[in-house]
Amino acid sequence: MLLSTTDTLAGKEIVETIGLVKGNSVQSRNVGRDMIAGLRNIVGGEMKEYAEMLVRSREIATQAMEEEARRLGANAIVGVRFSTSSVMDGTSEVLAYGTAVRVKE
Repeated sequence: MLLSTTDTLAGKEIVETIGLVKGNSVQSRNVGRDMIAGLRNIVGGEMKEYAEMLVRSREIATQAMEEEARRLGANAIVGVRFSTSSVMDGTSEVLAYGTAVRVKE
């Protein structure tokens, strides 16, 4: 599956636009992770535990988006974007979305 943040793929011809595809992941915080991050919040520094959680969440959301595109017969997704939001206290959602297309192979 080809992914692009642009609306075109260099060297590829889009022969069909299939439509919007998306995938999301909702992750909750972990008590142990919160304690370590809380200490980092006091002394400063990168909160690696949360960064790693968001990386995993983006990967899960991207995979779900790709699976939806494959089910629709796409072989590429253009205009890929990510959105992050807080669903409720202690949880975050990552949404991946884009336009599923078929490119000439």
